[in-house]
Amino acid sequence: MKVTIVGSGYVGLVTGACLAELGNTVFCLDLDQKKIDILNSGGVPIYEPGLQEMIARNRAAGRIQFSTDVAAAVQHGEIQFIAVGTPPDEDGSADLQYVIAAARNIGKHMNGPKVIVDKSTVPVGTAEKVTQAITEELKKRNLDLTWCSVVSNPEFLKEGAAVEDFMRPDRIVIGTNQDAAGLRAKELMRKLYAPFNRHHERTYYMDVKSAELTKYAANAMLATRISFMNELANLADAVGADIEAVRQGIGSDSRIGYGFLYAGTGYGGSCFPKDVSALTKTALQHGRDLKILEAVEAVNRQQKTILIDKITKRFGDDLSNHRFAVWGLAFKPNTDDMREAPSRFIIAELVKRGAQVMAHDPVAMPEAQHAFEIDFQGKPDQFQKVSLVKTPEDALAGASALIIVTEWKAFRSPDFDHLKQAMRNPIIFDGRNLYEPQSMTELGFEYYGIGRHN
Repeated sequence: MKVTIVGSGYVGLVTGACLAELGNTVFCLDLDQKKIDILNSGGVPIYEPGLQEMIARNRAAGRIQFSTDVAAAVQHGEIQFIAVGTPPDEDGSADLQYVIAAARNIGKHMNGPKVIVDKSTVPVGTAEKVTQAITEELKKRNLDLTWCSVVSNPEFLKEGAAVEDFMRPDRIVIGTNQDAAGLRAKELMRKLYAPFNRHHERTYYMDVKSAELTKYAANAMLATRISFMNELANLADAVGADIEAVRQGIGSDSRIGYGFLYAGTGYGGSCFPKDVSALTKTALQHGRDLKILEAVEAVNRQQKTILIDKITKRFGDDLSNHRFAVWGLAFKPNTDDMREAPSRFIIAELVKRGAQVMAHDPVAMPEAQHAFEIDFQGKPDQFQKVSLVKTPEDALAGASALIIVTEWKAFRSPDFDHLKQAMRNPIIFDGRNLYEPQSMTELGFEYYGIGRHN
């Protein structure tokens, strides 16, 4: 099938590459010439395991191309995926300007019936706005309004495992209308996703609004589990319990399971923060108050302060005589995404208190440099206190303590003897509970985890 992907960012690139891998002919559009140049030169503007190799393989086979040519993109695909960004607006709601602009461009260049698929995470009711934008353009051209059929097909991709998630999905959600155009769209989507349903049906068909809400509901539930465990971890610290033992005790219940029950420094990234905020905003627009999700957001904001609280309790509020090693900058492992990363808050707070920071991340260093340039804009004296170093070992020299913020596998089994020799003090603040408290004590470290009682 011929497929167009509007937006060559995280979701668009993964979707386009995976659909090409299944034998479709994919046209990836983006208005950012720099991004398209990177892709056409064999690079990939984001880090995602397996993605660059998949794109290269399908470029060589002629199944995927990248361009800024809007007209050519619209004319190419019988299915048009809209996979542009929906950043949070000032009030926390999703900003749909890029989605609507993409819809208008499709309407301006349509040359026949098209199925338009909302792949971006969008609030309930967006499909109606996309339909309106396209049909307004069709009216201007005196074209058949039934050419336009809008489908909701939200993505459920975990950063760091997105290619695997797309190729081996837990479920595929497709929301369509029940008119003739909607039924035609449903059949085209069934054909497109047929390779995933050969052994058992993974696709859930529903109305458009239910599909739009499903995506937000899923992310809100996962965010809730994280905040719930973080609150329990803080209680465990207060009462002297071990949150890891609690996690195992409750996770063994099949009704609960182990997923997303790890205590830490709070969630970040491009999805959970903005999606929880957007869902609460949607509820308010309809006269509803989602108190649980408001609490989820509040807990997450507070959780980002936990490591700072532990550090200042140990060293005092004035950190001007201290240098800290920070391992991990991306909001999670296997990605370079720095959006809403807890490391940004933690490092800013350390520097504000006078500390120097030596930080390392296996992948996210370029993105981190850009993020810190934004965070410390207009504060050159603070910006100079942050150094990004090439290796984890480089960060340790003379450090008053090691702070672990992201649970990269490379950090799980370090040379602890070297750590003790390189650091000024053998102290670890483990924001991801990578190590066992008792083992750290036996090795001669002063160890502070999240909800871990030694």
